[in-house]
Amino acid sequence: MLWHQNCKNMMRANQWKKWMALALVAPALGTGLEAKPEKKEPFDRAWVPQPVFEKEPGYVELYWTAWQQAYDHVAHKEGIAQTPYMDEAFSDSHVWIWDTCFMVLFCKYSPEKFPGVETLNNFYEPLHSDKYAGGTFPLGIRHPDNPPLFAWAEHGNYLFTGDDDHAKTLLTETKYLQKHHHWFNQLEYGWQLQTQEGPSAEVTLEPKKLGYKWTGCSSGMDNTSRNRDGLWVDAIAQQGLSALAIQRMAERLGEKEIAAKWQAKYESVKQMVNDYYWDEEDGIYYDISEDGKTFHKVKTPASFWPMLAEMCSPEQAQRMVKHITDPNTFGGERPWATVARDHPSFVAPDGAYWRGGIWLPTAYMGTKALEKYGFHKEADEAAENLLAHMYRTYKAVEPHTIWECYSPTRDYPVVRRNGHIVRKDFCGWSALGPISMFIENVMGFHTVDAKEKRIEWRLHQEQKHGLKNFKFGETVADILYDGAGRVTVQSNTAFELVINGENHQIKPGKQSLKAMPKQGN
Repeated sequence: MLWHQNCKNMMRANQWKKWMALALVAPALGTGLEAKPEKKEPFDRAWVPQPVFEKEPGYVELYWTAWQQAYDHVAHKEGIAQTPYMDEAFSDSHVWIWDTCFMVLFCKYSPEKFPGVETLNNFYEPLHSDKYAGGTFPLGIRHPDNPPLFAWAEHGNYLFTGDDDHAKTLLTETKYLQKHHHWFNQLEYGWQLQTQEGPSAEVTLEPKKLGYKWTGCSSGMDNTSRNRDGLWVDAIAQQGLSALAIQRMAERLGEKEIAAKWQAKYESVKQMVNDYYWDEEDGIYYDISEDGKTFHKVKTPASFWPMLAEMCSPEQAQRMVKHITDPNTFGGERPWATVARDHPSFVAPDGAYWRGGIWLPTAYMGTKALEKYGFHKEADEAAENLLAHMYRTYKAVEPHTIWECYSPTRDYPVVRRNGHIVRKDFCGWSALGPISMFIENVMGFHTVDAKEKRIEWRLHQEQKHGLKNFKFGETVADILYDGAGRVTVQSNTAFELVINGENHQIKPGKQSLKAMPKQGN
């Protein structure tokens, strides 16, 4: 039996597909969308940022393919909390928490047409309200103990949209983010969520004194070689990350009491992670035994969740970054293998799913972790290597598409041990590479803050490149480097553009700036 099909229980892959027009309406949580009973309008490139990238136009081709495939997965189902919603490209009848949280992080580039953050309401209401009590929710939630990433996804979306009303609703009215953090700590092994689609998979998370026991399917790393009997570093780090995201959203909203409470929770988790999960000998975070006395030394990208949660000291971060620059672990021409290449559980040639296969969610997470500590050069180089791998595979393999996961040794999708290739048209979270990592790392627009009206751009590409129709908050801008030392900006509003650390005050209209690419951090 296939690993993913085992974990997801042979989901009905083609239960229904209805194309609906998207119309803006009053939201359940901020800015919502509602489907109307007519044919869905064709994808329009004017909805999203429009990239220019002279160095490799193929990346632009892959970018448009990702958006089209993602739009093909804007789905509709009657009677659910949020419709239309983002389908994860696996099953029409079920949704997955961690797939959806990662999809939010490319949907933010076109929130009017891609209901990423709105889709989270299809988890919030069944799990944390009484609206669907008694198993009445008509959409299955397969693994309710998937990674607790709601707050991280919401915070990322909030930075890009500046939507105070939505953030305030979450933190002071529904309190869904706080509820999920507490709920994750109180889950009972074997519990199932009841829906019209049947029960969810049984919860395998087990909260313990020093962290959480977990399993591959629930953690999202289905057939990982990590030790089931240990405490998993990603679970505890993700809970810390959630506390940090809640604190930062509350701080921006002026909710000082909420911010202080969640800062204290974060600091407590951070201390525990560093006391027990950091291995000074190897310079990396590991899973541990339940008593906290033994490291389970399997290097996977899960070790980078504490770094993303800003739990590292500068010295620890310096040691962590060496693992992504080392081709024997996670680095090289095809970076972010899901188990270190020098570990006995690494499966050649294609990684056997989570035994080395390259997955976009963990690659994106690890890349953002490097950025947190200023390792932009290493993050951007790994991102471009990964995007090049995706593009070469796109051109070499038929059908020419975007895949569920990628081989760590050749330009090919993962081939499972039964000989079957993984799923095609997987946008889905695989769109993170051609969309988010292309914009944020390959082109270098790594930080956008809509509320502060600021873009931070690591201009490091030599040839002509940039974005047209780049929307964040109320701003719509064209930002282009001409390949000869000049940046042209046209914007409908004023904002701050930071290019390689130098601040430029952009005014409404068109203006030109002098700037040169930078190769270091």
